[in-house]
Amino acid sequence: MKSSDYETLVSEILACEKCPLSRSRTRAVPGEGSLDSIIMFVGEAPGKSEDEQGRPFVGAAGKLLNTLLESIGLERGGVYITNVVKCRPPENREPEEPEVRACNPYLVRQLNIVNPKIVVALGRIAGKTLYEMCGLKWHNMRVARREVVKCRVGEASFKLVATYHPAAALYNPGLREELEEDFRERIAKVASQVGGKTKTLEDFLLRGKKEPTTSQEG
Repeated sequence: MKSSDYETLVSEILACEKCPLSRSRTRAVPGEGSLDSIIMFVGEAPGKSEDEQGRPFVGAAGKLLNTLLESIGLERGGVYITNVVKCRPPENREPEEPEVRACNPYLVRQLNIVNPKIVVALGRIAGKTLYEMCGLKWHNMRVARREVVKCRVGEASFKLVATYHPAAALYNPGLREELEEDFRERIAKVASQVGGKTKTLEDFLLRGKKEPTTSQEG
């Protein structure tokens, strides 16, 4: 059922024409990773490389994200990664509010299909979108980085953590240390708390998932 629901969702995203971004994209980028993961990472929108390949976080920011995941004992294939907006905005500009609203139902369905225990919002737009989706007031990243909030979207109940987008750390190297600290001190610790007595974060992610459902469509 989960796999079938996800395939239907991916097909809808790939054919979506709900906003003008559909006219300028090369490919829509639904997301990829383990549908059984306890952690979902949500970015802003696809960039040039993502638009060409139909996969999220495959450019320079994606390489940094992979490094950050490895730093806390995770493999990219063991988590689920997506974006708020599924098509690349022209010239990599920020998504506009109507574009975010058009894509929100897709993110809601992804949250309910994957049903993660932890959602990591990468960047201000992802943070604001998810906070508002959870019925919470978004202030700014400085405030959000000091808290872990409980959220519910449909049937999905999870802890929400917000941090900088990896691209921000590439443009502003001074943020990289803070981003690394967030992965090490916040994301890993929250996952360990959710995992109870599990020895390591990786053990927790793999526990009870002998045959994980994975997807790499778009």
